[in-house]
Amino acid sequence: MGNINIDNAYTIAHSPDADDIFMYYAIKFGWITTPYKLYNLALDIETLNLACFEARYDISAISFALYPFICNHYVLLQTGMSFGEQYGPKLIKKKGAKLKRNFKVALSGKYTTNAMIFRLTYPDAYPVYMNFLEIEEGVLNGVVDAGVLIHESILNFSHELEVEAFIWDMWQDLAKEQLPLPLGGMALRRSIPLNRAIVLEKILTKAIQIGLRYKPLLSKMLLDNHLVRVNAQELDTYLQLYANEHSHTMSDIQIQALEKLYAIGYNAGFYPSLLKLQDHFIPKEYTNIRYS
Repeated sequence: MGNINIDNAYTIAHSPDADDIFMYYAIKFGWITTPYKLYNLALDIETLNLACFEARYDISAISFALYPFICNHYVLLQTGMSFGEQYGPKLIKKKGAKLKRNFKVALSGKYTTNAMIFRLTYPDAYPVYMNFLEIEEGVLNGVVDAGVLIHESILNFSHELEVEAFIWDMWQDLAKEQLPLPLGGMALRRSIPLNRAIVLEKILTKAIQIGLRYKPLLSKMLLDNHLVRVNAQELDTYLQLYANEHSHTMSDIQIQALEKLYAIGYNAGFYPSLLKLQDHFIPKEYTNIRYS
């Protein structure tokens, strides 16, 4: 499914992991009043990243590391973010294994944030990109020497595996200061009229706020409808990490962390130019001007 070519209808594409499901489904369950018809689909995050090069979806979840590559097609929303605070993806290997300098590693996609941070930290490793759901099995079967687990996989993986390193620690070493770890966010097509873009961002923000306010009920509905891949305890733990009070409205420290990520990427040659985020948000002051 691509964009919905109907007046007042928009597609929201998100990943199938629990935090994205939680942040969207207050809309799906009809808890949010909206002037637009909103259709959703859930796809692997790297599939969404690649689709953004074609501006395939009106609103899409993205890896933050992708954004400089698509900034001419999308604005970055200041809602629907996942940051790590002393936690995040994990580099895992078989217990007792010794990794060589050029070890083969499974990553969840070329444009994911964890892949960028990993590649800067382990430039001699040989990356193999695969669906995040296949990474644990790839390490267990010896297809790769190690893998970076993301999403709910960080909570519960085989006892035959152990953590070699944390993306959080790699980020701290690169950033040289205490900043939250940028992981993923939401982007909106620039071709959407500005007044509608403002409303859509408010809808998504409110959906997260309402979801958090009624978290026990929403969590139960997600579990009862088999919309998440974890049990109740794991869901609660995961949401505390990635769908929390820091997810609905981007803060100054989060903006600082993102600009640090993009500066690191630019200095390392990942990006052709240095991004200033204030030029890529929806200009909310338009509302006051338009209705003054």
